[in-house]
Amino acid sequence: MIDRGTRLVGLIGDPVSGSLSPRMQNAAFAARGLDWAYVPLPVAAERLEEALRGLVALGFAGANVTAPHKEAAARLCDEAEGDAVNTLVIRDGRIVGSNTDREIVAGLGAARVCLIGAGGAARALLGALPGDVRVFSRRGEWPPNASDCDLIVNATPVRDELLVEPRADQAVVDLAYYADGSDTALVRAAHAAGCKTIIDGYEALVRQGAASFERWTGVPAPVDVMRAAVRSA
Repeated sequence: MIDRGTRLVGLIGDPVSGSLSPRMQNAAFAARGLDWAYVPLPVAAERLEEALRGLVALGFAGANVTAPHKEAAARLCDEAEGDAVNTLVIRDGRIVGSNTDREIVAGLGAARVCLIGAGGAARALLGALPGDVRVFSRRGEWPPNASDCDLIVNATPVRDELLVEPRADQAVVDLAYYADGSDTALVRAAHAAGCKTIIDGYEALVRQGAASFERWTGVPAPVDVMRAAVRSA
């Protein structure tokens, strides 16, 4: 139950209705016995600056930022880590933006990476990707070519179209997911090809979400609880 003692965290994006983050984060707060609540906040691009200042005025502890606002939010922060952020922490009236999306690819080794996408999600991952990264986007180089790559990363919202065919010796990361739990076209193809390392959109959500949780609360994230909340949605 939300009352005057509840700390609020939001999800800023457009749209946010299909996100599993509220389910995941609220399960995590409950597991740690925290009187916190995570709420979806649909915000149009032209209202983003007002929305961020509104978070401060309303006493929010922080927020996540999702498409299409990650780059714009970074420019509006009082302090920001890089040119795209997905996590905001509000302290003493200041908004500090950070990038927990980097945790999605932490520990992955690769000599050559095929990164599909050039928006905020791709920019958030770019600095954390190992090896030589080739970026493919419809506004630049297209179609994607992963023939000489060890790692394929889909940082677009495309779920039902197979943009590149994976091989068994490649690792696959797909940020996209279906809220009903079904696999995207890329994840299905990766399983069919026998890829040993597959990070689907649910696991990506948990990895970045756990890091965001810890930055807001200062408490270790209940990762197993968060994963279960996402997988059982």
